[in-house]
Amino acid sequence: MKEKIAIMTDSTSDIPKDIIEQYDIQVVPLRIVYKDREYKDQIEISPEEVYARLPIEVPSTSLPSPADVLGLFDRLKCEGFTHVLAIHISSGLSGTGQLIENLSHQVDDLVIKVIDSKNISMGLGYTVIEAARKLAQNVSFDSLCSHVQDVLAKMKVYFVLETLEYLTKGGRIGKVAGTLGQMLNLKPIITVNDEGVYTTHAKVRGRKKSLDRLFETVKEHLAKPLHNVAVCHGAALEEAQELLERIKSHGNVGEVLMSHVSPVIGVHTGPGTLGFVVYQTD
Repeated sequence: MKEKIAIMTDSTSDIPKDIIEQYDIQVVPLRIVYKDREYKDQIEISPEEVYARLPIEVPSTSLPSPADVLGLFDRLKCEGFTHVLAIHISSGLSGTGQLIENLSHQVDDLVIKVIDSKNISMGLGYTVIEAARKLAQNVSFDSLCSHVQDVLAKMKVYFVLETLEYLTKGGRIGKVAGTLGQMLNLKPIITVNDEGVYTTHAKVRGRKKSLDRLFETVKEHLAKPLHNVAVCHGAALEEAQELLERIKSHGNVGEVLMSHVSPVIGVHTGPGTLGFVVYQTD
């Protein structure tokens, strides 16, 4: 029987909407939870709305609704899909992938493979895009899964925050010392390590120096073979555009994308988040 394959991810992947539509990528939303109500990430609330409310209330975030996930699987079955490749936010940062894995065992007549990206934002998103591009070449499900693992091995994400306050409050700071960093005006360059948790790549003091160091980190990667790059930001559009232009003017750059971080990520990183993803293409 011919395979009909769907690619699925979650709303922390930060994939631009036009690309989601172009490749028919299935996105399950995480949830933003306030005292009086909750919202579906990227669907019912924008990052700007989250940032505007932060002085009043810092919401919590929650896994996708099981009903949303099972509803998606049911719809895919009805549309004749036989296989689903689900690529999700790092298990070191969220239980989303484990939830999808658990729910997949309740579904009959659909082969579902869940891959832990051990990454976040466009580190996850670019992987999903590359999977969708590979799928467009009519490859088998096994080949697609293998390709994704190859892509993940070449994907790195780095970002800097305006404040460590929200990462500290959310308990997501991992090996980054939040309170001390605030006192010293430290703006660490944060990355995601091989275990898929946040760790410090470099310690820098002050915003301008941190942005310069962020660009130096890009350049270190671009000294090697050709890379695609995605710049992601949370309420830091001008700085993101400036970084994008600096990257474009450098050699060894293939595709360059721009993306906005999801509301769920924005809750934990706050406004002023700026980062990039580099993906070695050859």
